[in-house]
Amino acid sequence: MSRHWPEGIFSARLIGELAQTGAITPGRPFDPDQIQPASLDLRLGEKALRVRSSFLPGPGRSVAERVESLKLHEIDLSGGAVLERGCVYIVPLLETLDLPDDVAAAANPKSSTGRLDIFTRVIADSGRSFDTIPAGYSGPLYLEISPRTFPVLVRTGSRLSQMRFRSGHPRLSPEAHKAAHEAHTLVLDPNMDVGEGVSLSIDLQGEGRNGLIGFRSKRHTAVVDVDRKDGLDVLDYWDPLYNRGGGELILDPDEFYILVSRESVHVPPDFAAEMVPFDPLVGEFRVHYAGFFDPGFGHSPAGGAGARAVLEVRSREVPFLLGHGQTIGRLLYEKMAERPDTLYGTALGSNYQAQSLKLSKHFKPFDPENRHC
Repeated sequence: MSRHWPEGIFSARLIGELAQTGAITPGRPFDPDQIQPASLDLRLGEKALRVRSSFLPGPGRSVAERVESLKLHEIDLSGGAVLERGCVYIVPLLETLDLPDDVAAAANPKSSTGRLDIFTRVIADSGRSFDTIPAGYSGPLYLEISPRTFPVLVRTGSRLSQMRFRSGHPRLSPEAHKAAHEAHTLVLDPNMDVGEGVSLSIDLQGEGRNGLIGFRSKRHTAVVDVDRKDGLDVLDYWDPLYNRGGGELILDPDEFYILVSRESVHVPPDFAAEMVPFDPLVGEFRVHYAGFFDPGFGHSPAGGAGARAVLEVRSREVPFLLGHGQTIGRLLYEKMAERPDTLYGTALGSNYQAQSLKLSKHFKPFDPENRHC
């Protein structure tokens, strides 16, 4: 008799049970910190295939079939290799799935991946959409990788993407969002709208940061090693942006920006959240490639007490003017199937707990008072 899985987003314990039942098969033993409070990090396999274009396999077609017709060359990742900006690569992942009929999955770039402007999407055989794995799927997983800003050094085992597992329909209704906000304070600003998720606005004043409002990426930089922390000088890769009194910023469609929400947000232990990456109703820009917020993000007992949402921002087709306090995205909450044993935060050494404006973990700390360095 098959097991009935509880409705909601799976905790680390339930993800571990999925693996024990054979629903998740790692190509080699899991890394000690690979299973997060509400997600599983996915690891790159032994090769990358440079392809002519992005694609979806479609019904009845395997990813391997499509790759064979689009492949330009193959790259060995076992000793590390550089993936060039502007190119598209397909990498078989070490993890494969054999999901139960009542368990589906969804993927998203990890926070550090999004903050490096590495565009990643998980693809499955017969897939009709990216980053979405239907209930009962059995087969391999592949990661499409397209570095947009920096050339990146990756290797077998590098973790660029993460996957959540769910049963049923755990996303909160507008009424449930309001009830959760009243009970737990999802956003630390009484003026923000809570209903169809939690609305977030942009901070273009930089109070408490000496006027620092964000960073704009530089062109023609050196390589970023995705597995090396705290090793890079910020000013070799980014131009700091400061408030010059107008409270406005024009997004150029050719540029990539790291900005921050005006509000602090809170993901209580019994919930997980996800940022809507693009909402045409609030402007022609894409926000937050890396959309997963784990249980405990901004949670006081986990070392948070509210944390800003750091936003990866690109204008789509035309320059777009942002103003301070302008709505820039929505955070949607989902119910956990059970409360995780360990929350996102200081106990896990989470990189972005209690964050304000922060670049990815690859860069040394930046002093916003040193405007001319």
